[in-house]
Amino acid sequence: MSIRPIHSLDDVRAIEAHPFEAYLPYTSVMHALETQEAKHPDGIALKYIQSADLDEPAQQWTYPQFLAQVRRAARLFQSLSGDQAPRVAFLLPAIPQAHFTLWGAEAVGIACPINYLLSEEHIADLLQAAGVNVLVALGPRPELGIWSRVAGIRRRCPQLTHVLAVAAMAPTEGALDFDQAVAAQSDAPLPARAAMDDVAALFHTGGTTGSPKLAQHQHRNQLCAAAGAACMYGASERDVIVNGFPLYHVAGSFVYGLSMFLVGGTVVLPTLLGMRNTDFVQRYWRFAEREKATLLAAVPTVMSSLLTVPADGVDISRVRALLTGGSPLPPDLAEAFERRFGIPVRNILGMTECGGIIAIEPCAMPRTPGSVGLPIPFVTVRAVDAAGEPVPAGDDGELQIRGPNVSPGYTDAAKNEGVFLPGGWLASGDACHVDPQGRLYVNGRAKDMIIRSSHNIDPLMIEDTLQKHPDVLMAAAVGAPDEYAGELPVAYVTLRPGATTDAPSLLLFAEQHMPERPAVPKQIVVLDALPVTAIGKFFKPRLREMAAQQVIEDRLAQRGLSGTVAAQVLADSKGVQVIFDCGGDAAAAATVKDMMAPFALRWRIADHASAPQVGA
Repeated sequence: MSIRPIHSLDDVRAIEAHPFEAYLPYTSVMHALETQEAKHPDGIALKYIQSADLDEPAQQWTYPQFLAQVRRAARLFQSLSGDQAPRVAFLLPAIPQAHFTLWGAEAVGIACPINYLLSEEHIADLLQAAGVNVLVALGPRPELGIWSRVAGIRRRCPQLTHVLAVAAMAPTEGALDFDQAVAAQSDAPLPARAAMDDVAALFHTGGTTGSPKLAQHQHRNQLCAAAGAACMYGASERDVIVNGFPLYHVAGSFVYGLSMFLVGGTVVLPTLLGMRNTDFVQRYWRFAEREKATLLAAVPTVMSSLLTVPADGVDISRVRALLTGGSPLPPDLAEAFERRFGIPVRNILGMTECGGIIAIEPCAMPRTPGSVGLPIPFVTVRAVDAAGEPVPAGDDGELQIRGPNVSPGYTDAAKNEGVFLPGGWLASGDACHVDPQGRLYVNGRAKDMIIRSSHNIDPLMIEDTLQKHPDVLMAAAVGAPDEYAGELPVAYVTLRPGATTDAPSLLLFAEQHMPERPAVPKQIVVLDALPVTAIGKFFKPRLREMAAQQVIEDRLAQRGLSGTVAAQVLADSKGVQVIFDCGGDAAAAATVKDMMAPFALRWRIADHASAPQVGA
């Protein structure tokens, strides 16, 4: 493919004036990778920084060497699967073997990347639902305790016929050594390629609570998303990106991975722990200089951490942009990063159900605060009202997406309802608007909206206001349950090193600066760290649990039940649920029922299964 840097919506339209098949003349992801292998026989596809020691050189693979490993992995999965099509899951951090596994599995079957931080039971459920017959997992290592769950996973998954261990530092009984098994295979070209509409992978979504869904990825979805990213970056074979995202996340695989491979660029993997390696982070700018990085990838929480890492005396002049997404980008954080390092920040919006990418702020265009950029080529976005009708440019609505990046649906078709809509549209659940120039603005998750006495409050408004305080590093706002208002806003913040402010001072600041009076938080809580997912997104279900727990405990104390009734608050895909243990005390149970009657919450009394549940 020929990458044209995007300077405006007109450039996107010029690409779309030609057939999609001309834009992406491939039959599969493997075909695209082999095309780049032929074009860039001396180019470096992949580099791996093995430790935070700057004197230890990175491992590297040229495109032919990289594709040889991918083909060997593909043949290994075929040989292990016999007459079955390989369905290969992996529990791996962002290391080279994860790339060999992902692309090799997609070449001959279906890949199923799994978040290795999930529980044993949760992982097993995903493997069962995906019909996985081969598992690749990181062997025993002191840095990551992935292998300890493998034996239990095998017991729970009778269809799992083979397990391969990667980089094991202790015995792995009953498992093959991945690197040895791959090395024994031929790297000759594979006899057949998949088709663009074949399913290449199953990516789980839905968070770490509730019941995650497995989104199907066709080769077309992944290639559309990755090629769109490359266009928005203006990427070329001269680009080197530092990508510490795990490959079970679409950002690691496609936003910052396949997008570079499609142009002959280089992906740098920063140690086994990625951006969770504090020693590496403290030397981040020196590694960026050493590897001649031109692009950086980080979620906003990591950007905040990098602001504290000195770059004095380090040549980072080659870096032309930092790419971010995964959670809202505070404009003040982007400005502070650009001011400190002279590196432009560009925002990205993606979804697992869209190959990871919907819209990107083009590197060749100025940054527009609050915008997530333009839709990638061949992708259409719109804002719709509650009836599903498009709203005028500039008006708020729910974001819907249509294009070749959109998944054909979940493996469980019953979960498609309300998400995959007639006409090829995908309902994102995001509140958004599109300006007259075609730029997309996401105003928050529709489900994250705080509804205070029928007044919709965007948590981003609260977060952006608090982050204007010079002592605030990061802020996250959620709704706390209230008997009368339904929800009241509360905020959780972390402070910059050396900060002296406190919660009452921040509350006064919020009262003075909040654009809407109803959005002033009822409470502000200062934490040492905000709960985040494995890739650094704010984990708002945990914050909702904390907010609701405080409210319930306050109400129990008011009724003299603190020592009599225990309450456990859980947040799942349906919202917050409270479980009370009254210890068989009928009078306490009656008081709890009276207390909870005004709340729009799911709740139950553990020792009284017939207790009413409001909002269930």
